[in-house]
Amino acid sequence: MTRARRCFSSLLIFAFTVLVARASSAQQLELPRPSPGAKVSQTVGLTELGVDYSSPGVKGRKIWGAVVPFDKLWRAGANQPTKVTFSKDVTFGDKAVPAGTYALFVIPTKAAWTVILSKKLDQAGTGADYNAADDMVRISVTPKPAPFRERLAYQFTDFTDEKASLNLEWEKVRLPIPIAVATNQQIMATIGTVLGNSWRPYALAARFMLETKKDYDTGLKYVDQSLALKEDWFNVWIKAELLAAKGDYKQAYGLAEKAQEMGSKGPGFFLADDIKTALGNWKKKI
Repeated sequence: MTRARRCFSSLLIFAFTVLVARASSAQQLELPRPSPGAKVSQTVGLTELGVDYSSPGVKGRKIWGAVVPFDKLWRAGANQPTKVTFSKDVTFGDKAVPAGTYALFVIPTKAAWTVILSKKLDQAGTGADYNAADDMVRISVTPKPAPFRERLAYQFTDFTDEKASLNLEWEKVRLPIPIAVATNQQIMATIGTVLGNSWRPYALAARFMLETKKDYDTGLKYVDQSLALKEDWFNVWIKAELLAAKGDYKQAYGLAEKAQEMGSKGPGFFLADDIKTALGNWKKKI
């Protein structure tokens, strides 16, 4: 083979390689999805709440009563049905729902909407496979006007340790779905099984009784068990707060002074300002 022919062959191979590379790049071209996937989660008390959905856009269209017809089942998103997950039992609207994952559907109307949790997850996003026999619950929720939102979104708002609002928002509509959790009952059910022989769990249980349950006598029982295992500024202070809550400011003041003295001798005295303020207030009440 002459040198010229070898050079020509090399150029052909190079050109072919470039063409293959370009074709491969074209095959791998990625474009934004019309309705991209999204996930949102929120811990409420001891319960994890989550939503897995696809987010369509308004794109200048009329949404309610057009893209999403009134009085017809809607998958509450795009592509596959929206999925809602609860790590523990919840109250969805006014209905008890066991922990698990459910498909979420809604039936929009010009007034209150029907919100449905379905036990069947493997169904078409169009609702073609939907069967009311698979419903876990149905609730009624009234939509509210909201600032314009181009893409459908779910948000958890107004949450405390006991409840949250799951908001479906799209175009100029917000659908606030109330969800309640059983944090207090869950804590009470586990307190007796996890306290063990360490002072800190008893102290935390006493503080829970003080701040959440307002059960000061049970709180004193737990804090005394904590103090019997180890005396720390933290559990001494909790006992002082419990006694003050019961109106015994004289004994509470003495314990607060003791907690202040103990805490000032080491690191991690994170309630120093609270104790100082309490001493000033309680002294006036003795």
